[in-house]
Amino acid sequence: MPTVPDKQPLLTILVRGSRIMAPMKNRMKARDYGAPPRLDRELRHAASRGPGLRPAYYWRMRIGTPLFPLPTVLFPEGPLPLRVFEPRYVDMVGRCMREDEPFGVIRIQENAEASGTEASDAELSKIGTLAIIADWFRSDGGLLGILAIGSLRFQLHSTAVQPDGLRTGNIEELPPERQTPLPPEFISMSTALQHLIQKLDRLYQGIETRFDDASWVGLRLAEILPIGLEHKQHCLELEDPVERLRYLRPLFRFGR
Repeated sequence: MPTVPDKQPLLTILVRGSRIMAPMKNRMKARDYGAPPRLDRELRHAASRGPGLRPAYYWRMRIGTPLFPLPTVLFPEGPLPLRVFEPRYVDMVGRCMREDEPFGVIRIQENAEASGTEASDAELSKIGTLAIIADWFRSDGGLLGILAIGSLRFQLHSTAVQPDGLRTGNIEELPPERQTPLPPEFISMSTALQHLIQKLDRLYQGIETRFDDASWVGLRLAEILPIGLEHKQHCLELEDPVERLRYLRPLFRFGR
């Protein structure tokens, strides 16, 4: 398992991660991480057209996608720094980089992590996020470090375990959220997010910011605010950006 500490605010995790990450080699915009290059233009065009007009790609099933169960929640376009040392995950990272393929980050229940045993399917969330490896490095101790960027959300249908212990999943990709103008009532939350992003500058370096987009603002607040994982998972599963901001507003005031 990587060194993503459990039962700590994600804000702390991100700050710690930003101190160990090497500068990103690939200065792509975050939205470009969401799909292979041949599909990127189609994805962005479809997202701009809204629901009901998306290409069939959005309902593509991925068979045998490598899964990385973690006690954390990854959001679309969000950064996730990890230190990887288990052989099965080191091999997974190498394979994903060679084949230019994503892996799935899925939240495990806290009780599964505490037990020290492999999580069962019942202890995995049903909604996760595909992750694209944006950068990697070797630490002084020889550990593999990566910076992953969230892309499309997915629904987990079934899993299998390879001989090396790596869990894979049959997943259904979910459509990206359409950019939504930020309602005036949430401007203060967007302003606060700008200050948080400035403090985490190194981690968010190279990621396009959209402080006037309700979807982007809500996803970033959900990943940065020191709120419980059950709240983060709920925000990931919500499909309405404005509803997500309404859900976060009381938690936002509590977490400041």
